[in-house]
Amino acid sequence: MKTILVTGIGGLTPRSLAGIIRENHPDYKIIGCDIEKKAVGFFMEGLLDEYFICPRCNALEYFPWIEKLVKEKNIDYAFVQPESEIVEWGDYYEKNGKFPCPVFMGCKLLSVSLKDKAIMAELLEGTRFIPKTIKVTQDNPRYEDVEKGIGFPCWIRATNGTGGLGSLRLDDISSYKSWLFINSKIPEFTVSEFLTGRHLANEMLYYNGEYIKGASLECVEYVMANTAPSHVTGNTHFGRFLNEDRINKFCDDCVKYLEKKLGVSAHGILSFDLKEDKDGNMKVTEVNIRHMAYTGVMAHVGFNLIEDTIKIMEDGNCDRVERAPYYHYEKPYVFLRDVDVEPIVLESEEVFSHSFQI
Repeated sequence: MKTILVTGIGGLTPRSLAGIIRENHPDYKIIGCDIEKKAVGFFMEGLLDEYFICPRCNALEYFPWIEKLVKEKNIDYAFVQPESEIVEWGDYYEKNGKFPCPVFMGCKLLSVSLKDKAIMAELLEGTRFIPKTIKVTQDNPRYEDVEKGIGFPCWIRATNGTGGLGSLRLDDISSYKSWLFINSKIPEFTVSEFLTGRHLANEMLYYNGEYIKGASLECVEYVMANTAPSHVTGNTHFGRFLNEDRINKFCDDCVKYLEKKLGVSAHGILSFDLKEDKDGNMKVTEVNIRHMAYTGVMAHVGFNLIEDTIKIMEDGNCDRVERAPYYHYEKPYVFLRDVDVEPIVLESEEVFSHSFQI
């Protein structure tokens, strides 16, 4: 029996992680923590054995609190999910030469570089991996660069945050100015060329620079899309699992470029968001330094990076993880997700073409 800590348990991805752990290891003890006392994960029946409200990860009392929890509750290892916490845990490692407990994550430099979309864009500037992108701020909106350098239509989004924070298609300079005014509390954005093709995602596992495993999907429709001006909420309502090796190859090429640029080895889970241009060329829009929201539903169709992460943390190595850099699903699975129900997996899209008559 193991005791596992899952941080940020109020979020969709940590709840999904905990659910898969509960399914596969019913004898394990799962402890959740979150800064929000109303975190949904606290109150989901059967999900957790214990839960705690924790300090913010940038507070002085955060790591003393974590260290005490690890000691008193005999935590064997942790799934650290919020990206801000991952960066802070990376900083802790650099200062102490160890983590508060075993985790599976990359170094601080790689985490910081990918967490901030503006830094990532600067690292990848001039490559085939990203669309034309510039960083803008409320104090320096760079109107001329947006209008002449990027051009309209273009895409704006906050440099930090999830769920399509601050995202919108901009069609002219006046809409750009209005969007900055509406989102005056967001200090920094990236503005990039507008891409019209498919929205793709890829989840990958690296171990000390070796690309171990990866699989991809297409995000077709979003949950509550009409509630967001961009129609992108960050949560996919309808998605297709894809067996397209070129997606995995493109993402791995991007990781190798970043490794060389930063002088580090990829280690941990990296989750890509991609968009195709009008010619079908892929461009990176975001790289998450953690499991993505689809990780649980991917586990249900055979691609289980949650269980692989457990093997790595329990063994202290990657020997028992199957090498599958170009993972193929057994069937043309699709999935449906919504707010208050568990994801539904279907074996194909054929069910949508049925005509039901009385």
